[in-house]
Amino acid sequence: MLKYLIEKEFKQFFRNSFLPRLIIVFPIMIMLVMPWVATLDIRGVNVTVADSDRSTLSSRLIEKINASEYFSVRRVTLSYADALEDVDDGLSDLVLDIPSGYADSLGRGKSCKILVAVNAVNGTKGYLGGNYMAGILSGTGAGVDVSVLNMYNPTLNYRQFMIPAFLAVLIMMLCGFLPALNIVSEKEKGTIEQINVTPVGKFQFIFAKLIPYWLIGFVVLAICFLLGWLVYGYLPAGSFIVILAGTFVFILGISSIGLIISNYSQSMQQSMLVMFFFILIFNLMSGLFTPVRSMPGWAQTIAACIPPKYFIEILRGVYQRGCGFSDLGIQFAALTIFAVFFGLSAVLTYRKRA
Repeated sequence: MLKYLIEKEFKQFFRNSFLPRLIIVFPIMIMLVMPWVATLDIRGVNVTVADSDRSTLSSRLIEKINASEYFSVRRVTLSYADALEDVDDGLSDLVLDIPSGYADSLGRGKSCKILVAVNAVNGTKGYLGGNYMAGILSGTGAGVDVSVLNMYNPTLNYRQFMIPAFLAVLIMMLCGFLPALNIVSEKEKGTIEQINVTPVGKFQFIFAKLIPYWLIGFVVLAICFLLGWLVYGYLPAGSFIVILAGTFVFILGISSIGLIISNYSQSMQQSMLVMFFFILIFNLMSGLFTPVRSMPGWAQTIAACIPPKYFIEILRGVYQRGCGFSDLGIQFAALTIFAVFFGLSAVLTYRKRA
């Protein structure tokens, strides 16, 4: 009986010519476009320099800043007040005030204070721009030798942080939305009544619904692996087996959530809106863009109850740090609990009416 149910699901899936194309085209478009545009790397920060020293050393410092990929020196003025006018007019993001006597102080081996004023209207840009400038200035003091070691992402390339997360988003979208539309679409068409009058058990029925989305998830995973390697030259530092295992469990959980929503929904519009709400919460609170530890305590508690949080941690752990099963035991245990809970809930919430 299970064999015929699975065969029915695949026939129903391929009967819609749009869905097979979607699971191929959607991952390709996301992986080719989003890693380039969804970035928190800050570049092209406009700087106005108030150089009261007008020395050779101050000129070299300005040239060093302008040569950085992060900064663009808009102009050099004599006074700090003139430089602030550029910030007020929205022409500069940062003001560097080099005081008179800067070169003389360094020549005598003394410290010299340099003011960095940041436009913090855009908090992220202001914070990172200020840190970048502090990094440049830290190497200009006499007798100062700064050594920085960037672990796990030596190039500080933000794409290496986001590619694993986009992989999780793709699986979440396709293996969450499609099951959410599955049962409710049969309700609208009336074909669910043909199943209800058969001796098919609820467990067999729900399990047959989940099988296609497991396969869809692994197809998406393979496409993302291939594009990550061909386009970005980015491969996991750890084992593919760990990622496959995490994906297997995560798909069961996220697809079961979609089926639960489909069980309770009376129309496809209702199912889509409810699933969209959950996907939005998952994206915002799973650590996809914002670290969970930077959230308020109550938000961290909610995030601990979100399955994608643990899947993203698995992907980033394997991709960037080369983690294995022993390093990700908590994440796998949490995903397994969620998968079992939501899987059983999908079975129990399905009401078979003869």
